[in-house]
Amino acid sequence: MSLGLSSPFALAQGAPTPEHVVGHYANLVHANYADTVLAAKQMQQAVNAFLGAPSREALDKARKAWLDAREVYGQTEAFRFYGGPIDDEKGPEGRLNAWPMDESYVDSVEGDPKAGIINNRKQAITKKSLSALNERDGEENIATGWHAIEFMLWGQDLSQNGPGNRSFEDFVDGKAPNADRRRQYLKVTTELLIDDLQSLTKAWAPGQRGNYRARFEKGGKESLRKIFVGLGSLSRGELAGERLEVALSSQDQEDEHSCFSDNTHRDAVTNAKGIENVWLGEYKRPGGEVVKGPGLQALVAASDAALAEKTTRRIRASVQAAEAIQAPFDREISGGKDAPGRQRVQATIDSLVEQSKNLVDAANAVGITRLTLVQP
Repeated sequence: MSLGLSSPFALAQGAPTPEHVVGHYANLVHANYADTVLAAKQMQQAVNAFLGAPSREALDKARKAWLDAREVYGQTEAFRFYGGPIDDEKGPEGRLNAWPMDESYVDSVEGDPKAGIINNRKQAITKKSLSALNERDGEENIATGWHAIEFMLWGQDLSQNGPGNRSFEDFVDGKAPNADRRRQYLKVTTELLIDDLQSLTKAWAPGQRGNYRARFEKGGKESLRKIFVGLGSLSRGELAGERLEVALSSQDQEDEHSCFSDNTHRDAVTNAKGIENVWLGEYKRPGGEVVKGPGLQALVAASDAALAEKTTRRIRASVQAAEAIQAPFDREISGGKDAPGRQRVQATIDSLVEQSKNLVDAANAVGITRLTLVQP
């Protein structure tokens, strides 16, 4: 199946036009979402195998598949914050990746063995019911998405030295109360996740009259503005702010993005990498193929080569700073101000804040002065 990855690149005749950059951005977005669907389906296969015959080995395989899928999804966070298909009024972002999560809303927790949807046998477990329950009566009442699945696979993270350690026996009849409902819950949340990811892939599919991509490619300068808004908002408001600064300030494990699996350090890397992908116009697919075409960098370089180079270096530095953050993240953010882990997290925040300023300057260089970036 063709993903429509060929973009006209006019460097031979000069700089790429905004239309070239917007068109290639759409290619990159679609490829990244399509890859996320494939990774999520591989996770679903591992989950279903585990649910069919629960064992420690099968649970470990399902966990590994979740981690692998997150590597792909994390890069798509750069496509948010401008009212696109993922986070417009009807978008699925809140069902997909909302956090932090009140675990007791879903299942038993330490000190409360009867808590949650799973232990309320009067509550139906369907895609419709879980969608309705998600974030009902509170933003931490997360019932669906990556982190609900993560909680099902790992359980509560009660240790500072590693991730959650849920037993596979939680899913075995006779070994744990409501094991049948736990199996159903994990199955349904995984199905719903894939439904939502497929809807995003469809919205960005090439050659479809009337979908979001068709309108976006005709959006001209406004679409270009949205691309900058996405990168700047993820840089400052979301990644530097909500995902790193908040946890660094509170030193609270509950403020980790992926606390159950201790995968928060990789979330930071993949989010930073997603920004770099869009800026450069390059995305490396899980199979090794590189989707490559005109990115923001090439467009900005035609107006201000020094600024484009400065921004490129800063974005690369942010990825490298994120890669230096060590696992587990909850230990990294603990201790005094001079603790090496806290300094590594702070260095990443500082780089991301600086790159958000560079991105604003870069947008200005190509005539975009009205940027409404999400702030922390």
